[in-house]
Amino acid sequence: MSIMTGNAPRHPGLWTDTSIAGNQPWQHTGISSLASHSQGRQELSRLCPQLAQLSQQGRWIVLINAPASIGYKETLARAGVRMDRVLLVRTKDEVEALWATERALTNGTSSAVISWIDSLDARDNRRLQLVARNARAMGVVLETGRQAKEIDNRLNELTRSIH
Repeated sequence: MSIMTGNAPRHPGLWTDTSIAGNQPWQHTGISSLASHSQGRQELSRLCPQLAQLSQQGRWIVLINAPASIGYKETLARAGVRMDRVLLVRTKDEVEALWATERALTNGTSSAVISWIDSLDARDNRRLQLVARNARAMGVVLETGRQAKEIDNRLNELTRSIH
């Protein structure tokens, strides 16, 4: 049996039923940007209970450019995240990572999207805030290089003031 809305047939694997989707707690979205001191290891550990719960809903937990060195597989598995619902995405650069983040947040097949990005400039940050308006998943951007850049900038300012 096919349910019709307008001229478009509904199919659970292809279209999202907005009458149901709006009532799901994971539908609230927003994008959090966090400076990471540990390549995202500590932040991922703190998110694990929520990710475990979200993975039970059958949607993807998307990890974009997660560094293998932080042991994300073990961390997620230990927390009870369904590993068959984890999708690892590797991109060639920051532009692709932001595009993948945007797509994963808005396509309706993900319940959480976590991206490892060196740093966000004001333009990229604004772009993600606009994406958050249409996001259908929880989004977290872990800025792994921001703290190092801030420290470098402070050191440069300090050395300039000395000279």
